[in-house]
Amino acid sequence: MADIARLTHLIEPEAKALGFDLVRVKMFGGKDDLTLQVMAERPDTRQLTIDDCADLSRRISDLFDEVDPIEDAYRLEVSSPGIDRPLTRLKDFADWAGHEARIQLTAPVDGRKQLTGDLAGIEGDRITIDVKKHMKMTIGFDQVADAKLLITDKLLAATAPLSTEGAEEEFEEEEN
Repeated sequence: MADIARLTHLIEPEAKALGFDLVRVKMFGGKDDLTLQVMAERPDTRQLTIDDCADLSRRISDLFDEVDPIEDAYRLEVSSPGIDRPLTRLKDFADWAGHEARIQLTAPVDGRKQLTGDLAGIEGDRITIDVKKHMKMTIGFDQVADAKLLITDKLLAATAPLSTEGAEEEFEEEEN
């Protein structure tokens, strides 16, 4: 499997050149269906358009044609993080404070390997989450194995598209 740190190091400048923040670089699948997933976002909107994804995909493809960092055949998938986005950077936990998240831990804390509740912010490299039916818990960022936002009405309202341009419109035909 490819070195994710090296791939991230190669991809991040390409995303930055387009004005995007890199959210996640991940490889998954087996040898016959390997996928390199790249998630990025515009810092001002936290979204990418289809054209943005295509632009970043072309830049990555051109670069990887030159440096060939992945031995096996793979599929490149470039996308916006989506509504139930992964929380991969410490700043994500601050930016999405007040929203519900699920955090998988590297090792149990107070007998819990998973924490679900409202993010309450960060202090230094420590994350506080108000765990449902329990209490507020503070963990180190280094204790997070995986984390993502959970879809709620509040999150849907906060992530509504800034533009619906290009969305299909319904219309009624007039009968004469």
